[in-house]
Amino acid sequence: MTSEIAEDPLAVSLMGLVTGSWVAQAVSVAAHLKIADHLAYGPRSADDLAAAVGAHAPTLHRLLRALSDVSIVQERADGLFAATPLGDLLRSDVPSLRGYAVMMGSAFHRDAWTGLEHSVRTGEPAFAHVHGEELFDYVRDHPADGEVLNEAMIALSGRFIAPVVAACDPGRSIVDVGGGHGVVLAEVLAAHPGTEGVLYDLPEVVADAGTGPLNTAITAGRCRTIGGDFFESVPSGCDTYLLCHIIHDWDDDRAVQILTNCREAMTPDSRLLLCEGLLNDGPSPSRMKWLDLEMLTMTCGGLQRTKAQYETLFHQAGLRPTGIPAQSPTFTVLEAHPT
Repeated sequence: MTSEIAEDPLAVSLMGLVTGSWVAQAVSVAAHLKIADHLAYGPRSADDLAAAVGAHAPTLHRLLRALSDVSIVQERADGLFAATPLGDLLRSDVPSLRGYAVMMGSAFHRDAWTGLEHSVRTGEPAFAHVHGEELFDYVRDHPADGEVLNEAMIALSGRFIAPVVAACDPGRSIVDVGGGHGVVLAEVLAAHPGTEGVLYDLPEVVADAGTGPLNTAITAGRCRTIGGDFFESVPSGCDTYLLCHIIHDWDDDRAVQILTNCREAMTPDSRLLLCEGLLNDGPSPSRMKWLDLEMLTMTCGGLQRTKAQYETLFHQAGLRPTGIPAQSPTFTVLEAHPT
């Protein structure tokens, strides 16, 4: 007779926490190999998939077998592997979270987190400690990693941020300040056909905007791009000024500088919409606590803030908080007008 020995449930839970990086890395590898793309049209064997993606078949089988336990793929009784709804979120041929998954397993991101203890002990940014320069300088000097970061932000914006912002009335004109490749602005303009848009970011960022999500709006004459630096100035005269997932990248002083430049560009009737993930005021659980650690690790002074902390920044920049026009479980749009 076999003796069944109980395990300490707390120890089991802790093992699940400390080995979570195993899962993240495995999902990232599957995303990088585009496994979900190759399963989109039917179940396949590990040997078949290995030939398609350029992998070692027995080792790929080990990866897929593990991923089946977290529903990224389904391991069938006949030995084939099939797509799942969760795994479909890693496809590259449809809007998905593939870019974010790839970044989470990329060496430049993973290595930065090894500096978290340094940050906790010193208050200094982990990324600069590990890589020798701040994130935005690093991706300028390492364009391949910069593209990984861009794709991650496109994935996050398209899945979580754009639907919340598109629910807000943008008025007749809107400028997306630091809008990257225009994923959010494209959805806003699609939802509001009477609105014209301006995509504002660094010149090298907006240079190829016409080939991305904003192609339709730019071709129709409903959107234009302007290159510049939001620490220096912001295009003037629009109805709405949009800051999506931007202010959390910066410390209070630099955040106020961005907001002040927006305020100076606004007319008395303009409004500012700021979309961020808000920390709770109390001790209740929140994903934003973990995103706050991501900011600590990856940025130079960036952090998640509470609603009250953002309102303090508004006041310092000459803006008056006026409400919350839209929110989701993850992101909140805060509205402000010139004082």
